[in-house]
This record gives sequence, structure tokens and C-alpha cells, in this order.
Amino acid sequence: MEISKINNQLKEFISENREQLFQNKIKERTEYITVVLEDLYQKHNSSAVLRSCDCFGIQNVHIIENKNTFQTSKEVDMGSSKWLSINQHNSNQDNTTNTIIKLKEQGYRIIATTPHSNDVALEDFDLTKGKTALLFGTELTGLSDKAMNLADEFLKIPMYGFTESLNISVSAAIILHFLSLKLRNSNINWKLNNIRKQEVLFEWYNSSIKDSNKIIEKILLNF
Repeated sequence: MEISKINNQLKEFISENREQLFQNKIKERTEYITVVLEDLYQKHNSSAVLRSCDCFGIQNVHIIENKNTFQTSKEVDMGSSKWLSINQHNSNQDNTTNTIIKLKEQGYRIIATTPHSNDVALEDFDLTKGKTALLFGTELTGLSDKAMNLADEFLKIPMYGFTESLNISVSAAIILHFLSLKLRNSNINWKLNNIRKQEVLFEWYNSSIKDSNKIIEKILLNF
């Protein structure tokens, strides 16, 4: 069954205001940029990055869990995670390599957000070269050697003070704000296609409706 038909039924269970909000927000979502978080362990950082992803319309987030279990803080998350498509990668010995290979197969450029001898400054980053997966590493040591070796390009935020690095959640917010704005002012076809819009709307309805699973079962029985 077409997911759009299920969505047409589900939207009857939410208010008109929320439905209009969904329709407005889905137009601003993108998967042209995706975020990949490798082994984050501090709840407030994890949550702050998710919050930034939602704020700047980044729909897909990939969570790599090799050593650390991904956790969030409700106080910082502010419910943002339920509007995102979160993909957790924790079933292999080497989740980093598996995740990056899959993203490359989907046509993503793998961009390590860390200074490197071949890096490019944020303001010079070329989004027109293709879909972009931004890799952010663990708070203490940054991205793993495997992630660095598999990266296609390297991105840095120019800094002019004595401190040589930013907190990961701050870095993510700066990069996503800049690239989101740049993307929306470009001629790139960055919006979700119609099928993906319906899939994301289904996720949003499911998160918004009490006992949604029972309602979906009834809908399916009537088709």
C-alpha cells in the first residue's frame, strides 16, 4: 500500500495547526547534507547536535557506536530527536567502516570535520560537488584513524584565538548553519523527493499520535 494513503488517514488524528506545521516543515527538510556522529559519549553534546540538525532542516543523522553508547538529555534535546531520522550503527565490530561504505554507496562525499594538511576552510567548501556526509568525532580524541583514512575531504572552521578547537556541539552548529544557508541560496536540488517526504511525514505522524500503532493496524485492515 502507498504510504501516502496511510498518511491521509493518520492526519485525521492530529490538529489542523499541527498538520499545517508538518506541511510547512517538510518543505525545508534535506538529505543532501547528513550528519555522522562517531562514538560521542556526553549526553549534552549528543543532544545539542541533534537539536542543531533539526533547527537547520537536516533530516538524517547516523550514529556510530563502537565504544560508547549514544545517549541524549531531554533537557537539551527538547524533543528534537523525534523529528529526525536517526540511524544507529552498532551491530558490527567495525561500525565506522561499514557506515562510511554504505554512505559512499548512497553517493555521499565523506567529509571529516577536523583540521588536516589537505583541509578546506568552511567558507570555501563546495557543496555543488555532491551530497555531503559530515563526520564528527568523539569529544576527547576526535575522529578515529579509520574515519580519517576513509574520508574524501577535510573541513575546518577558521579560528583566530589562542584556543585551537571548539566543543563538538558548537562546531556542528556553526557548520550546519553556514552550509544550510549556503545550500538554500544555491541552485542545488536539495529538497526531499515526494516518496521520502511521505516516509518522513509518516514518522512525524507516528511520533505525534497516541497509540499510533493500533491506529495504523486498523487502517491497514480497512484497505
